[in-house]
Amino acid sequence: MRRFLLLALLAPLSAGAQTLPQTLPQSLPEPLAMPRAQALVEDGTIRLGDIFDGAGTRAAAPLAASPAPGRRIVIETAQLAAIARAHNLAWRPLTGSERVIVERPGRTLSREEIEDVIRADVGRLGLDPAAELELPGFAPPMVPVAAFVQVSTEQAWLDPATRRFSVTLVVMAEGMPTLRQRLAGRAIATQPAVVATRRIGLGETIGAGDVRLVRMRAERVRTGAASGLEQVVGQQARRPIAAEMPVMAGDFGSVIMIEKNSLVSMVLESPGLSVMVQGRALEAAGRGQVVPVMNLSSRTIVEGTAIGPGRVRVTTGSTPMLRADGVGTAQANALANRAPR
Repeated sequence: MRRFLLLALLAPLSAGAQTLPQTLPQSLPEPLAMPRAQALVEDGTIRLGDIFDGAGTRAAAPLAASPAPGRRIVIETAQLAAIARAHNLAWRPLTGSERVIVERPGRTLSREEIEDVIRADVGRLGLDPAAELELPGFAPPMVPVAAFVQVSTEQAWLDPATRRFSVTLVVMAEGMPTLRQRLAGRAIATQPAVVATRRIGLGETIGAGDVRLVRMRAERVRTGAASGLEQVVGQQARRPIAAEMPVMAGDFGSVIMIEKNSLVSMVLESPGLSVMVQGRALEAAGRGQVVPVMNLSSRTIVEGTAIGPGRVRVTTGSTPMLRADGVGTAQANALANRAPR
C-alpha cells in the first residue's frame, strides 16, 4: 500500500519534469540594472549602456539621438521605466525622482577660424583684408570634440559704401547635422599701431619685447601714434607709457647721450685731420641729434652732432652761431648767457 502511494506521488513530478522545458519563457531573463546619475555621450547616439549600469549584452542597443555638442538632456523617471520595460531590464523606480542627465562634450570653433573663411569669401567682393569684422550677437558654434570639421560660407554679399556684409555660415562635422547660420555684420577700417606690452617708465630705453605691432580701429588711433616698431625700439621714454596703449610720437625720443650743460669732447674733423677740444653742451641730445656746443677756449658756439656719450662731432667749416667778438644771433646769445662759466 505504501509503495503504491509513493509511486503515485512521484508520477506527477516525473511527468512535470519531462514537460518543464516546454513551459519556460522564450525571452532572456531580465538583468539587474541601475540608472546612472549622469552620462557622458561622445557620439551621435544614446545607447542603453550609457544610461543603465548592468545592461549586459544589451548595452549597445540604440535609444535616441544624442544632444548637440555642448548641450544636455534629462531623462525623467517615467522615461527610464519605459526604457527598462522595453529592454527587459530588472529595474523599477523606487522614489519617482530618479533621472539621468545626458551630456555631450563639445569644442567651440575659434572666431579666427570662422573670420578667415568669411574674409576669403567676402574678400572676393572687395572686402579690405585688414578690416575688423563686427558680428553683433554672434557666438561661434560647438562641434564634437574629436570630429573632423569643415567650415565654409555661401551666398556672400557686400555693400561697398557702408561696408556691411552678410554670409551663410556652413559647418559640417562628423556626428552632427550640417549647421547653416545666416550672419550679418560690418567691416571696420583699421590701421597699424604700436602698443606697449608693459608699463614703461620715464627714461627707460624701449626694447623689442616692450612693444608690439597691432591693428586697431582707425577711429581709436590718435593722430601722431607710432605705426612701426622701428620708430620706437631703441628710443627713450620721455613720459610713462601705459600697457596696451598706443605709443605716441611725443612719448619717446632718442636716448640721451649728452646732458644739458655737461662737458663734452668736441671732435673737429677734416680730411686727414682730427682735433679734440673741450666744450660745453648747451642742450641735451641723443645719438645723431644736432646740439649747440660752446668751445670753452674761444667761447664760440657751434652746432655739432652727438656721436656718443660726451662726444660731439664738429666738421671743419661749421658756421659759428656766435663769433668770438660777441656778435651773433639772438638764440646764440641767449644760450651763451645761460651757460655756466
